[in-house]
Amino acid sequence: MTTNTNSMNKLSIVSTLVDALVAFAKGRRISGVLLLAAAALSSRVRGIGTAVSLLLRLYRRFR
Repeated sequence: MTTNTNSMNKLSIVSTLVDALVAFAKGRRISGVLLLAAAALSSRVRGIGTAVSLLLRLYRRFR
């Protein structure tokens, strides 16, 4: 893994963690837990944090 890819992966994990904190702050516990789990898995499964964040936003918009 190159330095640039490693930095982008870390940035993605941090972004997912920030989304989780915002979800908890807004009282969305399930979303927060899902985002925390996605952040934990992001080091092994590339893009999962972004995918979960996007799916949660789409779910909230269309429900």
